[in-house]
Amino acid sequence: MDIPVLAQNLTAFLAPFLPYLVQAGVEAGKEAAKKLGSHLAEDTWKQAQTLWGKLRGHKEVEKAAQDVAAMPEDSDAQAALRLQLKKLLAENEALAEELARLLEQAQPSGSAVTAVGARSIAVGGSVSSSTFITGDGNVVGDHSRSRVVKK
Repeated sequence: MDIPVLAQNLTAFLAPFLPYLVQAGVEAGKEAAKKLGSHLAEDTWKQAQTLWGKLRGHKEVEKAAQDVAAMPEDSDAQAALRLQLKKLLAENEALAEELARLLEQAQPSGSAVTAVGARSIAVGGSVSSSTFITGDGNVVGDHSRSRVVKK
C-alpha cells in the first residue's frame, strides 16, 4: 500500500467537507449540502462522515484538520494534514487498509481527469475532430481575414 498516495487522496477527498465535519452534526450536513451545491449527493456526505469518523480522535490529525477546515483551499494546511495522515497510517496498517477500502468505495466509478498548470487542458474520455488552443496571441478561425496583434 502506498501510504503517501493514500494520505493525498484522503486529504483531497475530505478537504471540502472538513469545515462541516469538524463542527459535525445534522445541521452541518445540511449546511454542507447548501454550500457545496445540490450536486453533493447524500451518500457522498455520509462517506465523508465515515472516513472522518475513523480519523477523529487522533490528536495531531484533528489539529491539522481544523486548520484545513478554517482554510480549505490553503495548500500549506493541506500539506500539514497529509503529513499527519502519513504518520498515522504508517503506524497503523489496519487503519490504512480500512481507509483505503472506504475511500475506494467513496470514489465515483470511472476515471478522474485533472488539468494542472497555466493553460492546461484535461479531457476525460475520447475526443475527435476538435482543436485545443492554449497560450497568448493565438488566432482562431479564417486566417486570411484575421491579424495577430503583438503586445
